[in-house]
Amino acid sequence: MSTQDSSFYRTLTLVLGSIFVFFIIIVVAAIMITDSDDSNKKVDPRVAAKTSEQIAPVGQVRTEVSSATASAAPAAAPTAGGAIDGAAEYQNKCFACHGTGAAGAPKVGDKAAWKARIAAGNNALYTNAIKGKGAMPPKGGHASLSDDAVKAIVDHMVSKSK
Repeated sequence: MSTQDSSFYRTLTLVLGSIFVFFIIIVVAAIMITDSDDSNKKVDPRVAAKTSEQIAPVGQVRTEVSSATASAAPAAAPTAGGAIDGAAEYQNKCFACHGTGAAGAPKVGDKAAWKARIAAGNNALYTNAIKGKGAMPPKGGHASLSDDAVKAIVDHMVSKSK
């Protein structure tokens, strides 16, 4: 083995050894810093109360149905006359795309974007909304909507876009 090789291996060993010692020092320091006994620390009751208030749940989910709530109509359900509130359903289900124009959806109120669609007739609009068209999935991705609810939403959107 030449003196150059010997010098290289000695330098390499020194560098690797230094890195290993530095790593051990870092690990020991981290253990010493994080291994403090937190159970003996006193917490100010005001701080504990404020922390509990900040991390408290915002609401609760009730799984039981009382007779009073069972008879109440859910949001965006058919009204007393049997009609579906297309405006409320639109806000809840369709505004994300048709209010912003996302994925090329025609914005409600944009007369130019709706002119050809309205000219095609309500039946064509109903069919496209129920079966889906282009980037829009059937029923706008809300499979739980009834066909009548979709039609009420389409009627609302058309009325705002004429």
